[in-house]
Amino acid sequence: MPEPLSVLIVEDDPNVRLGCVQAMQLGGIPVAAVGSAEDALKRLAPGFAGVVVTDMRLPGADGMALLRRAREIDAELPVIIITGHGDVTLAVEAMRAGAYDFIQKPFAPELLVDVVRRAIDKRRLVLEVLDLRRRLSQHEGIEGKLIGRSPQMEQVRELILQVADSPVDVLVRGETGTGKELVAQALHERSRRRDKPFVALNCGGMPDNLLDSELFGHEAGAFTGASKRRIGKIEYAEGGTLFLDEVESMPMAMQIKLLRVLQERTIERLGSNRPLPVDCRVVAASKDDLLEKSRDGSFRADLYYRLNVVVIELPALRERRDDIPLLVEHFALAAARRYDRPQPDISPDQMRRLMAHDWPGNVRELRHVADCLALGIRKDMLGGSAAPEDAGLSLAESVENFERSLISAELRRQGGSVARCAEALRMAKTTLHDKIRKYGLQDLTAR
Repeated sequence: MPEPLSVLIVEDDPNVRLGCVQAMQLGGIPVAAVGSAEDALKRLAPGFAGVVVTDMRLPGADGMALLRRAREIDAELPVIIITGHGDVTLAVEAMRAGAYDFIQKPFAPELLVDVVRRAIDKRRLVLEVLDLRRRLSQHEGIEGKLIGRSPQMEQVRELILQVADSPVDVLVRGETGTGKELVAQALHERSRRRDKPFVALNCGGMPDNLLDSELFGHEAGAFTGASKRRIGKIEYAEGGTLFLDEVESMPMAMQIKLLRVLQERTIERLGSNRPLPVDCRVVAASKDDLLEKSRDGSFRADLYYRLNVVVIELPALRERRDDIPLLVEHFALAAARRYDRPQPDISPDQMRRLMAHDWPGNVRELRHVADCLALGIRKDMLGGSAAPEDAGLSLAESVENFERSLISAELRRQGGSVARCAEALRMAKTTLHDKIRKYGLQDLTAR
């Protein structure tokens, strides 16, 4: 897991420097300290994994000069200025120059720790976005498209990478809003078909009498209103990938025609008797259990078994609650950029509610909530319902499941710091250590 972010203290007074260092250590924040701006600049580089706290008055270059130079090195680096009593004018100038915040002497250690933690949270989000852009630039886009560190999502990404470049058709199963089309796009982008069309069609999104023409196309005069030839989705996807969403809603007659396409790789346009060879990979998606639907006669068993060669099961969001903090931060950042708004602060209480929510709309619903947060819409978007996965469990088992998810998510949020996690959860460190051992979360803690 990533190293926890640190703070660099720049203070020429050894007693004040020691006090700041001890405050950070008591707060569980990794810290380093130097006595001059010149020494601090030697440690700074683009992507510096931490924040800077500097006194305004230093020997040699002062805090303002350090701020300006740090901003040249990394414009997103949070710099906190410590000013003396009566230096309000300098503090205002520092904020205009891009300082994250300022603190006036004398100050309580708790105030310094609180400001540093908020700056670290902001820095962590910035670095995650930079890391995401780096991975995308290195063609590691599957992690940027299918976000999550849970074992379920790791397995999904691993299976995609295993089968992406093979010609086999794929069935994606998952509830509404889990990201089935994103899986299809990832399969396409990681295959040698990536330069050919990716064609998506929602089989439940149109009348049955139009689906035939939409899939197979038609010749001029094939039916009333068909004034000219039209290429269907299957033919248009030649060399690429055809994504059929909600395949369970496909009429029985259309299922027979699709089965023939999958077996023979030919189509006939409506109004034509001439078979046309087609070469496209088919990725079908369903929110239902197609085996059950084949047993009750609402889905053809032969088509099910033809599609069932490779199946990618997408977990519901309530089944991977550990991914919620990362997802909401990612979507909130994206929404803030899209709407030109500041990154919204998500309080521990809001995060607890997000973690406890059922998410019937899954990731799509979470993205909507993140948009609302970025826009400053504070309406009650979440109910107070319990997770349905707890149905059938005892009260103690349900509490343990929820407690493990909260601790795991907070450890990730705090960069593995047990001290910060304990404070955020308002729990004694000894108690938290016991629960970390109980739930097997030692790998999430900072070493």
